[in-house]
Amino acid sequence: MVSRDLSTKIRKTHRYLGLLLGLQFLMWTISGLYFSWSNIDEIHGDQFKNASHDMPAFDSLISPSELDMKHPVSMIELRDFNGQPFYWINDHMLVDARTGQTKDGVTQDEALYVADKHLIDGLKVKSVELITSTDGHHEYREKLLPAYVITYDHDEALKAYVSQIDGKFQTVRHRSWRWFDFLWMTHTMDYETRDNFNTTVLRAFSLFGLITVLSGFTLWFISSPTIRKRFGSKNK
Repeated sequence: MVSRDLSTKIRKTHRYLGLLLGLQFLMWTISGLYFSWSNIDEIHGDQFKNASHDMPAFDSLISPSELDMKHPVSMIELRDFNGQPFYWINDHMLVDARTGQTKDGVTQDEALYVADKHLIDGLKVKSVELITSTDGHHEYREKLLPAYVITYDHDEALKAYVSQIDGKFQTVRHRSWRWFDFLWMTHTMDYETRDNFNTTVLRAFSLFGLITVLSGFTLWFISSPTIRKRFGSKNK
């Protein structure tokens, strides 16, 4: 059987690893419970979006072939700003779809129009802000900048984001999404960008967690009266 000295070392290892990992195990459990009990569509803010929104029909549009372009058209989308049609071309240029004139981004009023079309009725605008940069912890990350942040007077601290460059409705953020995002960060243990599953910290804690479980099994094995009796009888 295992010596008393080795048994003591295993117990201490198990105890201190449990103390070190206990808080993170608790956060993994809490975040996992929150994820499993959450409706992902509601987390995405679908309850605030206008599901019946459609692009209006426009006439008298000029052909893209008539535009004075330095490069051939590889991508084109039709956008609606205050009831006026615009082309978004090659992911970098806005052009009036009736006159062919280029447009340098969208105005605040046009961004409000876009947000109003994509969201449900009855929302009251509280403030509008133009942001030009974000960090890895910002709720609007890895999306096109600059962008208008439209804050609504709502119990869920609702915000909508519209790209200033192309006038596209980007996303909505609200309190439940922010809780989800925070718990996701604790779950992945990515405290910089929140979405990286390959962090050194996560790998280390996963390894320590495995060692903790194995040491627990070992403690059970060496401290079980049945096991000790069986192995003790064989050694006689």
